[in-house]
Amino acid sequence: MSDELKQTPFSASYPDGVVEWIDVYGYAVPLTWGDPGAEYAAARNHAAAFEFSMLLKWDVEGEGAIQTVNSIFSRDIREMKPGTIAYGVVVSEAGMMIDDCTVFVYGPELVRIIGANPIIGDLLDQYRPNNVSVRERRNELAQLSVQGPLSREILQKLTSIDISNDALRWYHFMTDVDMAGMKVEISRIGYTGELGYEIMLPVDSAQAFWDALFEAGEPLGLLPGGAACVMMCRIEAGLIMGEVEYDHTMTPYECRMAWSVDLNKDNFHGKDALIKAQKNPSLDIVSVLLPGEGEYDGVELMDNNKKVGLVTMAIPSPYLEGKFLGLARINRANAIVGNKLDLVLEENGQAEIVATPVYDPERARSRS
Repeated sequence: MSDELKQTPFSASYPDGVVEWIDVYGYAVPLTWGDPGAEYAAARNHAAAFEFSMLLKWDVEGEGAIQTVNSIFSRDIREMKPGTIAYGVVVSEAGMMIDDCTVFVYGPELVRIIGANPIIGDLLDQYRPNNVSVRERRNELAQLSVQGPLSREILQKLTSIDISNDALRWYHFMTDVDMAGMKVEISRIGYTGELGYEIMLPVDSAQAFWDALFEAGEPLGLLPGGAACVMMCRIEAGLIMGEVEYDHTMTPYECRMAWSVDLNKDNFHGKDALIKAQKNPSLDIVSVLLPGEGEYDGVELMDNNKKVGLVTMAIPSPYLEGKFLGLARINRANAIVGNKLDLVLEENGQAEIVATPVYDPERARSRS
């Protein structure tokens, strides 16, 4: 681990054997413990634990908390009930993507927004009235994602609170849950396309929670998962990533986030630009099957010797028995399932556009 990178709240609890660390927002995060295939199999068939403490977390508190967040968020949160979560985007005044993020509504005077781009905090400060405070809490809160078909069974062993699908539905959360003798927040979200939960708790409790979780989960096949496993899962599930599938030159209509833009709500940051942008989006994000093994990230896609896009990230997909699967940013005119595009490689090859997502298209597993 590089001395220049910060440790996460769970770093001291990680088992020995991290093969490679990567830099995620200045924090050292495991790429893999040595066998990303085993980590993937755990996530798909049993359960895996991934850390997301590196994400920024802003608490917006005060009488105008709802309106402050509503002023910068693409979805209308005014009618959201306490304990519910909205996934959407924040855009620039020009309507370009800043971040895709989640909003947690605790009540009329407390909202939390979780994302990766510090510009969100600047915008919250810009729109908040004097009676609203904005506090970034990443250094105070640890965040652990437990994903997989046995995630509920494992976590239920740690608490007497009912976390069944009827009691805690997808995109809902509970606070002050007694879990393994600690007070935690538990939510039904994830980044894998599986049934999954995220646990948020004070940094000081992180190591004790990790130990309790794995004591309960190891007999059921729970493994720690690294970033390589997350990338395999998210690409199969067609989940986008900032600065990979999209950047500040793209609108939500060009990165599969058009559904999250509510142009019927009151004015919000970038709305006027989004009204114009919806009329003529030029790009789209698609899933592509790729030939054989190779380094496909960033490889250009051609149609009749004209550049029409590029592969943003590709992985060997266990779900597709090792075939290489990627997400790609391409011209909308070419974004048709079944289209084959030439790859700019030393050896000839083609990428075939397939329906997104490849894995569990109905999101039935996440909702189960």
